[in-house]
Amino acid sequence: MAQRHRLIRVSPDTVWSVLADGSRYAQWVVGTASSHPVRGRWPALGAAIEYEVRLGPLRATNETVVRRCEEGSILELEAKAGPLGTARIAIELRPWGEHCLVIVDEHPLRGAAGVLHNTAVEALIQLRHRAMLARLAQVCEAEQRETDQGRPRRALGTVTGPGGGEAHA
Repeated sequence: MAQRHRLIRVSPDTVWSVLADGSRYAQWVVGTASSHPVRGRWPALGAAIEYEVRLGPLRATNETVVRRCEEGSILELEAKAGPLGTARIAIELRPWGEHCLVIVDEHPLRGAAGVLHNTAVEALIQLRHRAMLARLAQVCEAEQRETDQGRPRRALGTVTGPGGGEAHA
């Protein structure tokens, strides 16, 4: 089971606002080129986002489904990866003074990923989580800076368009 944590120097509410916007996952989830809600109201139980992974000219589209949500503190997801199978990804937010301790716990559930899971795969997941939590911290800290400067938080469903402008989904 790959578990990693990071202290993000913003409030848990700020981190949750990023997690609660299904259109922003590509900003911080390593390997994801784009994401958008496809079913339900993210992050409600059973809601889903579709995401695209690109590797050179190859593209794969899959889905992530909310399996548990305790607003502001716990988000558990089932990420589907086609023939590789599925993985459970649990994200927990804990207040740490004025900041937020984010804990990510991931393990394969079904398919080839579960069969082939070993210490080498675990090490790769740890590296991915390190990069993913660093990206999440950058996104959250940028959002906090915007809020501190008097700019309103991005509305749910707002995505960054070409050239950095905002477009509404």
